[in-house]
Amino acid sequence: MMSGIVCNTGPLIALDRVGLLHLFGPLFGHVLIPTAVEREFLAGQPVGTSFVQAKASGSIQVSALEIPLDPLLKSLLDEGEAAVIQLAQALSIDQVLIDERKGRKVARDIYGLHTLGTVRVLLEAKQGGLIDTIRQPLESMREHGYRIHEDIVQAALRQAGEGL
Repeated sequence: MMSGIVCNTGPLIALDRVGLLHLFGPLFGHVLIPTAVEREFLAGQPVGTSFVQAKASGSIQVSALEIPLDPLLKSLLDEGEAAVIQLAQALSIDQVLIDERKGRKVARDIYGLHTLGTVRVLLEAKQGGLIDTIRQPLESMREHGYRIHEDIVQAALRQAGEGL
């Protein structure tokens, strides 16, 4: 399997809003995003400096799909999620970074991909000594409108040793 991970729009937005896209390099080597994800990301918000820096450093790489999206994937998921799964399959990358429950389920249960979410990225970064806390980034993401269920936040804080 090729190293790296293929990432959907949601985690890009969440980590960009709090300036933590630089975590991709140390955690994954590089993160691939399909052109559909880059389009969604750029259309949805002003581009933060962490995205520009991550792209310039090569820790985020944009990749076009070689063939049109699979109609089954397109019927089940939005274009970005479908493109993430198809790109991972095409390049034999076994990990995808998707936050949406339905996208994670399809990637895992139908395509056999290992799924990670934004909260797992924060936990891995803390365990690797790349950040001191996950509480502050999680709070900041939520303040910027990124929805993360309270149960997930509390479980992550406990796992990180930051629970109440």
